[in-house]
Amino acid sequence: MTDDTVQTLTADLCDAYDDAKVVAARFNPFGGLRTCLGPVEIIVTDDDNSLVSSTLKEAGLGRILLVDNSGSRNCAMVGGDLARAAHDNGWQGIVVNGAIRDTVELEQVPIAIYALYSCPRKSVKRGLGARGQATRFVNVAVNPNDIAAADDDGVIIIPSAIFKGLLRAS
Repeated sequence: MTDDTVQTLTADLCDAYDDAKVVAARFNPFGGLRTCLGPVEIIVTDDDNSLVSSTLKEAGLGRILLVDNSGSRNCAMVGGDLARAAHDNGWQGIVVNGAIRDTVELEQVPIAIYALYSCPRKSVKRGLGARGQATRFVNVAVNPNDIAAADDDGVIIIPSAIFKGLLRAS
């Protein structure tokens, strides 16, 4: 990916894919990289990052983790240790509909991390949440393996069948 591509990733993808859906929330950049593109892994939770932690310690295979914590400001879903684990395990990025923490540490980790807020409080681990299920991420229906892209312009979702079909047609 060239520097020009990095600066216009989501805009160019929206131009190329009419079915790209823009997530209607203002996500802020926190990671050391400012762009990511890849298939999604989905976690839906309620102020509990147990599944986030175990998932980011698995091989990422170039995926992007979408964490839907319903926009909660109560606690962080990702901090410095999990960001480093995500990078070490090959995740492309993390997008949190909620909060992260350790913002200074996150800037040093070469992975794209986008979230709505920062919050210094860690989550309580109660084993709550669901992984790998279709969900509504803010305003967009997302299915496992759909394609996500994030940069400073926003977060978009492209249905995987459309994305793969257009790649084959090129």
